[in-house]
Amino acid sequence: MLRGGAVWALGTMSGTSLDGVDAAMLLTDGSRVLEFGPTAYRPYSEAERAVIRATFGRWPGEPGVAEAAEVVETAHAELMARFSGVEIAGFHGQTLAHEPRGRGTHQAGNGALLAEVLGMPVVWDFRSSDVELGGQGAPLAPFYHHALARHAGEALPVAFLNLGGVGNVTWVDPRHAAPEEPGALLAFDTGPANAPVNDLMLARLGQAQDEGGALAAAGRVDAAVVTAFLEHPYFYRMPPKSLDRNDFHGILDAVRELSDADAAATLVAAAAAAVARGAEHFPAPVARVLVTGGGRRNAAMMEALASRMAAEVQPVEALGFDGDMLEAQAFAYLAVRVARGLPTSAPGTTGVAAAVGGGKVSRPGESA
Repeated sequence: MLRGGAVWALGTMSGTSLDGVDAAMLLTDGSRVLEFGPTAYRPYSEAERAVIRATFGRWPGEPGVAEAAEVVETAHAELMARFSGVEIAGFHGQTLAHEPRGRGTHQAGNGALLAEVLGMPVVWDFRSSDVELGGQGAPLAPFYHHALARHAGEALPVAFLNLGGVGNVTWVDPRHAAPEEPGALLAFDTGPANAPVNDLMLARLGQAQDEGGALAAAGRVDAAVVTAFLEHPYFYRMPPKSLDRNDFHGILDAVRELSDADAAATLVAAAAAAVARGAEHFPAPVARVLVTGGGRRNAAMMEALASRMAAEVQPVEALGFDGDMLEAQAFAYLAVRVARGLPTSAPGTTGVAAAVGGGKVSRPGESA
C-alpha cells in the first residue's frame, strides 16, 4: 500500500518522436503538485530507434514487437535506476499502435518486469481500461495540466499544447477544483506535429529532426497541400478524439515533389493549421497557449502557431515549468492517482462515459 499524504513519484515517457526516454520525480498527493524533483534523459541509439520504428502499427505477438519491448524496458530500467527515494513509479511504455475504436491500444513494455528489476512499485498500462470503457485512451496528461494550472495560480482558461510526434491540446478551466468535474477540461489530439517532419528528415537527409526548425524556416509553404490536409475527416470529428502516429502518413506523399526546405515548411504549417482548427472547439477563448514537447524548440513551428492563433503562444517555461519533462511528470502524478483509486480520465478528456481510473499496479515479488 502507498502511504498517505504527499509522496515522491517517478514518471517516465517515451514519445512517438523516438528521441529517447524522459524521467522526472514529483512530490504529489495525487491532487496537488507540491514540488518538482530531479529529472534525467536517456536518448535512444540509432539502432534502438530502428528496432522500435520497425514495429509501429504492430500488436502483441507480431514480428519484432518482443524485441522492441526489450529495447524499451532496458532503456527505462537504465534510466529509472539512477533515481533514489522513489516511492512509486509511472511507466507509460512505448506506443506502437492505437486504434481505440478497433483493436485497442498497444504500449510496448512490461511494468511488472520493471517493478521486479528496480525493486519499486510500478504503475503501467494506463490507457487500456479507458479504451475498454469506450474512451479514446488519450490524451492522459490533461489531469496533470489541470493541477499545473492551479499550481501556477491561473485564474482564467488556458491551453496546454504538447507538440510531440502527434500534437495534443488541453483546454483547462482552473476555476474547477477537480479535473474530473464537468467543464474543467477538454482535451484531444490536434493532428500530426513533429512526426512527419522527423520522418522527412530521416528519409531525405538521414537526420533525426530539423534542428531548431532551420530547414523549415528556409522553405516556402505550399498552401494547396495545407488546404487539402485540412480536408481529412479527422478534423470534422468532434472532440474528444485521438490519433495513431501513422494516421496522417499520407501527408509525406503530398510533399514528395517539393524541395527539402519547402516540404519541411509545409509540414510545419500543416501541424500549426491543425492546432488552429482544433482551437475552434475550445468551450471558451484562452488568454494563452502554453507549448510543451520538442516542437516548442522549432522556431518555424512556434512562428506558424503564433500567426494562426488568436491567443499568445508561449513555451511552458513562461510559467516556470520544464517543457521537456511535463509528460514524464504527468505519469508520476497519474501513478499516485491510480494507486489511490482516483480517476485519470473523464468524458472531457478521452470521451469515456464517466470519470475512470486506469493502470495496473505491479509490486516487486509479484509475477512479471
